[in-house]
Parts: sequence; structure tokens; C-alpha cells
Amino acid sequence: MAIRNIRLEGDEILKKRSREVEVIDEKIQILIEDMIETLHQYNGVGLAAVQVGILKRVIVIDLYDDKGPIVMINPTIIKTKGEQKVDEGCLSFPNQFAKVIRPEEVVVEYLTKEGKKTKQKAKELLAQAICHEVDHLNGIVFMEKIIPGTLEYVEPQK
Repeated sequence: MAIRNIRLEGDEILKKRSREVEVIDEKIQILIEDMIETLHQYNGVGLAAVQVGILKRVIVIDLYDDKGPIVMINPTIIKTKGEQKVDEGCLSFPNQFAKVIRPEEVVVEYLTKEGKKTKQKAKELLAQAICHEVDHLNGIVFMEKIIPGTLEYVEPQK
């Protein structure tokens, strides 16, 4: 396992649409493990493969609860409900935070890392994270969705 470099604001790859994963092979499994390790290294909630320079539809999310990291391959949001105004940040835009509108609930279909097709209902922070990461897979960054006037820069802690 390895910590991967996170692509930062201005990197053109962040604007590209990721491709479906056709086969869940050893390379994809290594990518998933590296993404989880990278997510934890930077204390993030979610990470899309494009953020580490790989244009594959893979995301990892960790709410740091007793369930551990969630891996979604080829996620598709099939239903949304309600809306929530939330604070959001992104590992590709370090120390920048803003308010965005996200669905309060989503239903997402995806493949597990074992290749099992799954459907999951998510609320609140998990719904927010799924939407944020699926946006990344579609070449959309959260800066395109911020509510005007809410962007803040927070000095990094030393």
C-alpha cells in the first residue's frame, strides 16, 4: 500500500470524466487500498480515484464510525430526496471551505470491491460525501457548486 499524490486545484485531470471499471482486478484492488490509506493520511471523508490521477469510477468514503471505509465502484445515484445546506471542503482544494446545497438523502447503486452489485440508501453526511465524490467522477468540483459569498480560507494547523 502507498500514499498517493493528491491532484490539486488547477490540475486539468480534475475536470475529466472518469471511465467505468470493466474488471475488478488486482490493479483496482491496489488502487482501492492506496486510496483508503491516502484518505486516512489526509484525514479526509471521501476520495475519488481521479483525485489521485486515475480516471476510473472508484470512490472511497470513511465517516470514521464503526463501519469502516466504504468502497464504491461505478457508483450511480439513482434517487435523491430533500436538500441540505452544508459546509464542504475537498482534499484537492486544501484549506478552502464553503457552503453548498446537496440532497439530504440519496440512493446509490454500485459494485463492492468484491464485484457485488449493491444498492444503498444514504442520509446527511454520507449522502453529501457520495454526491461530492460522484461529482468528481463526472469532472465536477465542489467550487462549481458553492453558494456565492461563502468561500473561506482556513490557515493550516502547524
